[in-house]
Amino acid sequence: MFNINGGNIGTATLIQGPSGVLMHIKVEGLTPGKHGLHFHSHAACEAHKGFKSAKGHVGKIEGAHGLLNPKGPEPGDIPNLFVGKDGIGEAEIFTDRVSLVEGDNNLLDTDGSTIIIHENADDHLTQPIGGAGGRVACGEIVVL
Repeated sequence: MFNINGGNIGTATLIQGPSGVLMHIKVEGLTPGKHGLHFHSHAACEAHKGFKSAKGHVGKIEGAHGLLNPKGPEPGDIPNLFVGKDGIGEAEIFTDRVSLVEGDNNLLDTDGSTIIIHENADDHLTQPIGGAGGRVACGEIVVL
């Protein structure tokens, strides 16, 4: 994971399970509080472009963003990341809406995917990104 200045701030590890993906993420140097966390549809983390190169959410469905949305959630929607007063955020998150091996929402498809951390919390309802604000960190999802 890299911040907007290109500095390495941590890692995220994704593991395919029998019915979804388990992610462990640990980052540092972020503002304390909740931060929106999403899977984005392209493996491109260009800090000088504000990480906009990562495009929109995986499986974008117009008007369906948010874990609390009756029309959603989108496959790229995941819970917020909480960052403590020490600037460290760590979480383990499971989702059955994406895959690392097959299907329409395969994070390792031909154009890849990214994990984006936003500057504010995602309210899981407001369109289009839950009020999460700008993109402050990005990590390309790759096979190691």
